[in-house]
Amino acid sequence: MAAMESDGLRGELRYDEPLSSHTSWRVGGPANRFYRPADSADLVQFLSELPDREPLLWLGLGSNLLIRDGGFAGTVIATQGRLEMLSMDTDGLLRAEAGVACAKVARFAARQGLCGAEFLAGIPGTMGGVLAMNAGAFGGETWRQVSRVEMIDRHGRVQRRTPDEFDISYRHVSGMENEWFLAALLKLEAGDVAAGQQRIRDLLALRAEKQPIGLPSCGSVFRNPEGDYAARLIETAGLKGLAIGGARVSEKHANFIINEGGATGADIEQLIEKVREQVAEKSGIQLQTEVHILGVTGQNR
Repeated sequence: MAAMESDGLRGELRYDEPLSSHTSWRVGGPANRFYRPADSADLVQFLSELPDREPLLWLGLGSNLLIRDGGFAGTVIATQGRLEMLSMDTDGLLRAEAGVACAKVARFAARQGLCGAEFLAGIPGTMGGVLAMNAGAFGGETWRQVSRVEMIDRHGRVQRRTPDEFDISYRHVSGMENEWFLAALLKLEAGDVAAGQQRIRDLLALRAEKQPIGLPSCGSVFRNPEGDYAARLIETAGLKGLAIGGARVSEKHANFIINEGGATGADIEQLIEKVREQVAEKSGIQLQTEVHILGVTGQNR
């Protein structure tokens, strides 16, 4: 493959890289190829040299994602620790590249005296990930703040788009096939620095109180059905503490599944299905997953 032999690339390429090292659940088989671009220009070159049919997976902090035990038969673009530019644009917009951690964006905005991004401190992901799913927390939602985005396609071509070019709803974004988020420009309101920083501290304290922080999980597993909460439905069905292998429904927050140690992707996926079945049986409500499940089942790729 030409891209793998190019002397001009400055990023880091690995073959058969275990994705369990790069996901917040600490599970997942290997990726055929795993590339960490040096910067956006390096990424442009890398993508321009990939074959048209090469499967691609963009990976940030690896939250909200379950990679099956057979791994990913394609190329992973890893943005964690890369694509981390964060700045104020000339027109007063906050520009954050896809690899910037959400909490870092929240703190940066607060230091600039801007409000509206505090909720991002409660999301364990990167900007690329929250844009892709319209992630939210504590009443805030990503795309409410977006003025425009920078996209990159599989040939390395970059262009700007506006929110009206996408289909955006609760935990859902679609409209651009074979394009990925390279950066976001956020429009935020003027606010008080101290008040913004205190709001972030309050949200982080609330998250630590309500969620199993420090244990391997993906964040929320299921979307909240309209007018209700997935956690309430799971708890009402008596499923807190339910376990399969090394995977267990959290006793602290029922919409979290934790890896207690040694869980496989199959353990987690089976537990997700078991919870879905039991909630449907008890309440008649079919829970929809918020977490994305992909990759190959088992060890064969």
